[in-house]
Amino acid sequence: MTYCVAIKIKEGLIFASDSRTNAGIDNISVFCKTSRFEVAGERQIFLLNAGNLGTTQEVVSLLRKEVERGVENNILQLDSLFDVARRVGDTVREVIRRLPSSSSGIDFGCSFLVGGQIKGEGQRLFMVYSAGNFIEATKETPFFQIGELKYGKPILDRVISYETPLGDAIKCALVSFDSTLRSNLSVGLPINLSHLPQQSINHEGEIEIATPMTSLIDESNELFQQLRQGWCDGLQYVFKTIPNLDWWKK
Repeated sequence: MTYCVAIKIKEGLIFASDSRTNAGIDNISVFCKTSRFEVAGERQIFLLNAGNLGTTQEVVSLLRKEVERGVENNILQLDSLFDVARRVGDTVREVIRRLPSSSSGIDFGCSFLVGGQIKGEGQRLFMVYSAGNFIEATKETPFFQIGELKYGKPILDRVISYETPLGDAIKCALVSFDSTLRSNLSVGLPINLSHLPQQSINHEGEIEIATPMTSLIDESNELFQQLRQGWCDGLQYVFKTIPNLDWWKK
């Protein structure tokens, strides 16, 4: 299992994914769940994946091979993020169709978060399902999660909106990871954290796609440990300030 979250706010896009994959309690490995396709100044595309590792790796590998071979309409040639999400969905369907049927007892399902920006349009964010269909984030639904999402969702539901400041959105994303890490051993550090700012202006005054900022957060990251401890202390403090009520009073 894994956990990935992507958030679309006024100040840009935020992506975060864990790196743990397991096939049992004694077979745990680390794989990066974030892939990036880019043409500097022209497009930045992020793919975050959850689900069957073999399926997701084949999907990403096929997309990369198309780019390397210059295949027509590869994801670095498409005109919009909508077309990119559709290409990812088509590739998911293609891969799953070639795999053994579900009667084998193996779940080959997967899901992707696809987001970024292509010059000529605004930033966009999509969630692609195993069936290959997808939905797009809106101002009313500004974040998506895939994988082990239930533990991190409550804090995102309470905090995140399109107007949430960047610092608060990043903090909220990482708190959602802390909640997931504490409650599910199949999700683990390190966390790949990325932020794609809104489009920038170059030296010639032309509008172009911004350069993403990325960070790998592991156990030794003091800022993340500070955040985890602050959230834990804060929860305990608030809990203790709520008075004990007389539930049996008639």
